[in-house]
Amino acid sequence: MKIDILTLFPEMFNIFDHSIIGRAKHNGLLDINAINIRDYSEDKHKKVDDYPYGGGAGMLMTPQPLVDAISSVKKHNKGKVIFLGPRGSVFNHGTALKLSQEEELIFVCGHYEGIDERVYDYIDMEISLGDFILTGGEMACIPIIDSICRLIPGVLSTSESYEEESFYEGVLEYPQYTRPVSFRGKDVPEVLISGHHENIRKWRRLEALKLTKEKRPDLFKKIELTKEDRKLLNSLR
Repeated sequence: MKIDILTLFPEMFNIFDHSIIGRAKHNGLLDINAINIRDYSEDKHKKVDDYPYGGGAGMLMTPQPLVDAISSVKKHNKGKVIFLGPRGSVFNHGTALKLSQEEELIFVCGHYEGIDERVYDYIDMEISLGDFILTGGEMACIPIIDSICRLIPGVLSTSESYEEESFYEGVLEYPQYTRPVSFRGKDVPEVLISGHHENIRKWRRLEALKLTKEKRPDLFKKIELTKEDRKLLNSLR
């Protein structure tokens, strides 16, 4: 996948040179580039913001540098132009899965009090990370790109690395344990060291359902419970 990021702070995306995403870049699975919006400013001081018409606090990103940056990147990247902003739908695993199937994407990181309204004519999709305020689109862009990229085949070592994680099937992940068997008075559940794979599978599913119901009842309401799920949950009564 090819991803171009339009930003005022390209150095923030050096994080993608490390860990799993860095390895995927090295192996040619990902091509992630951060492009400085200031490079496209026609202002002699490379200014990219100005006061809003009608007054108000803060500054707005001006249309010329943003639109020219988008147009330039579009010459070699035909992907959707995605703006990180509050008008967009809230990002979730379903959106990550859909975007992971694209071959190319372009992300636009806003800053200051937002962007000139006319820039929206050049944007295909808007995504919000949640109903809270960040200092810039870069802060939202990083986890969104990470979430998308890890779903691309080959980025993680095996499909199981994400297929059993929280949200993949609409449930939280089951509790996990490692060595030692006993730690400060708490033991690993006996079923996990029994070697009985079917019992382990059922235990994990039940624990995942229990956790989701307790911690994220909003998610639990959306789960299409199977006959086995209902039987497992009834065993708790």
